[in-house]
Amino acid sequence: DIDTIEKAIEAAKAETTKPSIIIVKNQIGFGCPAKQGKASAHGEPLGAENVLAMKENLGWKTEPAFYVPDEVYANMNEHIAKGEKTEAAWNELFKAYAKAYPELSAEYTKWMSGELDKEALLNNEELWSFDKEMATRESSGIMINRLAKLIPNFIGGSADLAPSNKTHMNDRGDFSAEDRSGSNLHFGVREHAMAAIANGMYAHGGLKVFCATFFVFSDYMKGAMRLSALMNLPVAYVLTHDSIGVGEDGPTHEPIEQLAALRSMPNMTVFRPADSKETAAAWYYAVTNGTTPTSLVLTRQKLPLYDGCPKRALKGGYILKDSKKETPDVLLMASGSEVELIYKAADELAAKGIDARVISMPSFELFDAQDEAYKESVMPKSVRARVAVEALTSFGWHKYVGLDGDVISLDTFGASGKAEILFEKFGFTVENVVDKVSYVYNK
Repeated sequence: DIDTIEKAIEAAKAETTKPSIIIVKNQIGFGCPAKQGKASAHGEPLGAENVLAMKENLGWKTEPAFYVPDEVYANMNEHIAKGEKTEAAWNELFKAYAKAYPELSAEYTKWMSGELDKEALLNNEELWSFDKEMATRESSGIMINRLAKLIPNFIGGSADLAPSNKTHMNDRGDFSAEDRSGSNLHFGVREHAMAAIANGMYAHGGLKVFCATFFVFSDYMKGAMRLSALMNLPVAYVLTHDSIGVGEDGPTHEPIEQLAALRSMPNMTVFRPADSKETAAAWYYAVTNGTTPTSLVLTRQKLPLYDGCPKRALKGGYILKDSKKETPDVLLMASGSEVELIYKAADELAAKGIDARVISMPSFELFDAQDEAYKESVMPKSVRARVAVEALTSFGWHKYVGLDGDVISLDTFGASGKAEILFEKFGFTVENVVDKVSYVYNK
């Protein structure tokens, strides 16, 4: 009853002091005598016999099998003509706008294309420059503000966690009903809706969009994140507090399986950077790739800054510190904060006569996308002694460590306590890495 529904909508719009709810009662499989009101109308096809019975029951033509009344065509053609007229009027308006404001119209066209000057960003040394240790959530915040100065249509916000996520853009104002010139969005505690809104903004076009929350809360927005990937919408997801390093908030706030879940999602690129330079690479990829959403999984605790070109992280995995031998005795690999453990462990292993190659793996997806020659240069198939370290579930690492390797991971839930105490408790120490590698190498 379209007329009644329309009246209900108008009444709801007229009510300006409180929310309204419109309940439309119906029956599943309406009109099909054998299926109406039954779950089978949803879970299985009606079948030719039931389709025929439904047509007869509703007074519909039974032939041809796919029948559309002339009234439907006439109504559709009316809408098509109206749409064509509206589009033509808009095109004329934009043509006049472009003539009156050529610079603004060019900027609008550029925004709507979604394109950025990748080379300019790639060669902007100031954008990539960091000179001290810091948490990757902090370096991400610096990158957001650097990008905000270079990308005028950059917009985003957090699920009521901007101070913790480090996502506030300085000097860009807050977007609100009263002031739509701002670029900082206050989504409130509604992760799923936040990600859905970000999808809608990207689907409309014209904006570079990010949103943020604690990593463990990515569970709340997984459905909308999946749609980002399915629809090729390059939303940037800032996911901070990435491990048991959260500490005192306890196991409810400590992610375990979330990283493997995101890595298993088709067309989702996941970065867990080991330092600020890798964080810069993650952000560069997020704003320039154009086809895949990116999850930036970031630490609360400070991480060291490693020597070398930050752009190598765009390979997904690379040699951070090489072995002395042409073919190393063992391959050490990690992401994020645990790269520091394998970096230090390599020195202690050298004292034991075990020559190790240290591999940083910020992104499985980008590493897997490299050609076989590059992957072999980083992880030679001949080296079967391999150990991976990550303070989350081991799921997914076995494709790299193989049958003879091992993973130091966390396949249980965490605990409440200070980060340094928890890392020691769960075996994320240099000593444990050295012991595990020694065992794997000598077995």
